[in-house]
Amino acid sequence: MTAGTGGGVLAQLMAQAAGEGADLVALRAIAEEAGELGASRALARLGLSDAAAAGDMAELRELLGAWRDAKRSAWKAAVAWVLRVAGALLLAGLATRLGFWDFLK
Repeated sequence: MTAGTGGGVLAQLMAQAAGEGADLVALRAIAEEAGELGASRALARLGLSDAAAAGDMAELRELLGAWRDAKRSAWKAAVAWVLRVAGALLLAGLATRLGFWDFLK
């Protein structure tokens, strides 16, 4: 069962149980409780079940944002330097081609 089909399977099971005489409200409460229990277990396995987890996640998001900004800035700086070097080589080539060194003598 995948995450996308989980809701459909749950709805079918609840409809089947309701057809067999089970109380739909009780079934919904059981499904909600099972979902919360599963989420709590998953967070505990990830080490995110304590009170400081929200702060930790906020810090991680901030750190990730700073990393992305630094990476973007580094790429921009590298491209700018490559363009400057290419421009300098182009100007040196033009100066050589046009005889600028002879003009200086």
